[in-house]
Amino acid sequence: MPKVGIIYNDAKPIAERLALDMQLWLKKRDIQTVMATGNGGILGYGKPDAPVCHTLIESLVPLGFDQDVMFAIALGGDGTVLSACRQIAPLRLPLLNVNTGHMGFLTETYLTDWEEAITQILDGKYVVEQRSMMTVRVYDSQGLLWEALSLNEMVLHREPLTSMCHFEVQIGSHFPVDIAADGVIISTPTGSTAYALSAGGPVIEPGIPVFQLIPICAHSMASRALVFANTEKAIVTPANRHRLVLVVDGNAGCYVYPDYRVEVERSQYPARFIRLQKGEFFKVLREKLGWGLPHVSKPNLDELT
Repeated sequence: MPKVGIIYNDAKPIAERLALDMQLWLKKRDIQTVMATGNGGILGYGKPDAPVCHTLIESLVPLGFDQDVMFAIALGGDGTVLSACRQIAPLRLPLLNVNTGHMGFLTETYLTDWEEAITQILDGKYVVEQRSMMTVRVYDSQGLLWEALSLNEMVLHREPLTSMCHFEVQIGSHFPVDIAADGVIISTPTGSTAYALSAGGPVIEPGIPVFQLIPICAHSMASRALVFANTEKAIVTPANRHRLVLVVDGNAGCYVYPDYRVEVERSQYPARFIRLQKGEFFKVLREKLGWGLPHVSKPNLDELT
C-alpha cells in the first residue's frame, strides 16, 4: 500500500485539523499515512548547567517514516518546514509544504488548495527542487559535542551584557581571518532571505552552490559579507573570555565556550521540495518581500516623449 508522511505544527489547531482531514482523504484512496509533529526537529537549547545536548542527525527521523514513504507533507509555516527538513532529510524524501502560517516563504501551496495539490502529485505532475543544507558541529578538545542540520543558517553571537566578540574564521585551506563583531552568520542560499538578509547580506538564488559569511554589527568598515563555495568547510573559533550562543535555524542551539570550535560544511542530506509548477524565485521575492516592485515615483516615459 502506498504511504505518505504528514508532519504538522501541533501548536496550531488549524494544522492539526488539516492533518486529520488529509489522513481521511488519503485513506479513502487506499493510501496509508504516518504522522508526526514538527517538535521532533526542534532540538531546543543548552542550559547553563547542561550546555550541550548532543542528538545525532539521523536519530530525528520520526517513527514510521521510512523508504516506503512516497513523499511527505509539512503543515505549518516556515518554522515547521525547517523542522520537517531536519526530520526527513536523511531519508531524502520530497516534501510538499502547505502554508497554514503567515509569511510562508518556503511553502508551495495554501491550505485551501491542498486536495488539488496532492492529486497533482499522485498523478506525477510535479518536479523536485533540491536545496543544499549545512551540517553544524561543535567540538571541544575531547571531540564532538553537538550537531544539527541547517536549512537556513547558523548564528554564533554574544550573550546580553557581554562586550564585542572576536572570531577567527578559516574557510577551506585559506588563511584564517579575524572578525570583530557582535556575531557571525553562515548561511545557505535558502537562508539568504532570512536572518542573513536582515544583517545586510545579499540574496542568493537557491540553486547556486555557495554559502555566505556575514558579520553582525561588525566593528570595522572593512568587514562585509563573503560568499564562498559550499565545497569548503568553515571553522569558527571564538577568541573571547565569555561563552557565546550558537543558534541554528532559530530553533536549536547550544553554548560555545572559549575552547570550543564550530565547524560548518555542506550536508550530505539535501532538502528536496516538491514544486507544482516551474519555480520562479524572483516572483516569490516580489510577492513575499516586495523585491523589485515599481517605485511610486517612477516616471511615465510615455509622458516625457
